[in-house]
Amino acid sequence: MGERTATRSLVVAHALARRIGRPAPREAISRILVAHNLLLGDTLMLTPLLAKLRLNHPQASVTLLAAPGTVRLYEHRPYGVRALPFTPSDSSTTRALLEEEPFDLAFVVGDNRYSWLAAAMRARRIVAHAGDARWSKNVFVDEARPYASSPSSWGDMVADLADGADPPAYAREQWQAPGAGSFPVPPMPYAVLHVGASTPLKRWPAPRWAALAAELEGRGYSIAWSAGRGEEAIVRECDPPGRHASYAGRLDLAQMWHLVANADLLVAPDTGIAHLGRVTATPTVALFGPGSAALCAPGKFWGAMPWIAVGLDPFPCRDQRMLFGRRVEWVRRCARTVEQCAEPKCMHAIGIDAVLAAIGRLQAAREL
Repeated sequence: MGERTATRSLVVAHALARRIGRPAPREAISRILVAHNLLLGDTLMLTPLLAKLRLNHPQASVTLLAAPGTVRLYEHRPYGVRALPFTPSDSSTTRALLEEEPFDLAFVVGDNRYSWLAAAMRARRIVAHAGDARWSKNVFVDEARPYASSPSSWGDMVADLADGADPPAYAREQWQAPGAGSFPVPPMPYAVLHVGASTPLKRWPAPRWAALAAELEGRGYSIAWSAGRGEEAIVRECDPPGRHASYAGRLDLAQMWHLVANADLLVAPDTGIAHLGRVTATPTVALFGPGSAALCAPGKFWGAMPWIAVGLDPFPCRDQRMLFGRRVEWVRRCARTVEQCAEPKCMHAIGIDAVLAAIGRLQAAREL
């Protein structure tokens, strides 16, 4: 039996057994669960929900599920949140979660199939977004709330799952940096150029990265190349002579936090690292090709952060209206694969002048 099959079997068996004849929810809410299986960027964008829960339930224990590598970022419990590791590819993480005490309230974010996990963890009431078409995913959902009917950021839409007052805007001191192993840091001031992405369709052309690095070096920045494990060749393509320090594949996520947090500038495609820049309050330019800059907008919560999205909008083939399996009329995204799209024209359409202009706006705002 594979790990994912083992995870599914555990969840289904416990959900069915534990939710039959479940007790009515207590009026007092002392334990809250946020269940999902999202990537780094989408997980960080859940922060408005966490802040809202802390504001409206100041005495409650709030537990967030996260990918094992992401849990480190929550080491010091921002907003008092406890992060627990979960990944379907390791059934031991599910076994550990099933030992948790029952929860009074659970929020399921993204794919509603994780309402089964919330049920298996004995959540008395489960809230999720409506519109997930497969009925089997919604068996244990007690309340389904619709997505926003007009353009809205993902963070704001997630926060709307919870009742109560909206939290204050994010401030950097609300999230203490995680502990991390030492690594050589670039000379100050430096710019992090994160060239990797989850798909080749989000990558910016190497010659433009090289040109951007040369321009920033001329302005007095040291350059720190960044990419994930297995993406070292992308950095070599951007910097064949190896003029600048490369951190590709060398840092864990906690170390990456510190590299980004101490940078004067971060430029990255629409990836988890771009959203990490928002959490660390690092001046960030995020390059949007297939993804939706509207969905990733700062919204009410992140509005004070020095973060600018760059991309051509509208773009003709950014025309898909699906978000986590739901059709949303105002959404414009592209989730095509490399087999369906031979060339990421949306990324190639982003010129270096537009990126430099965004950097200029960030610098001007910093000097005010």
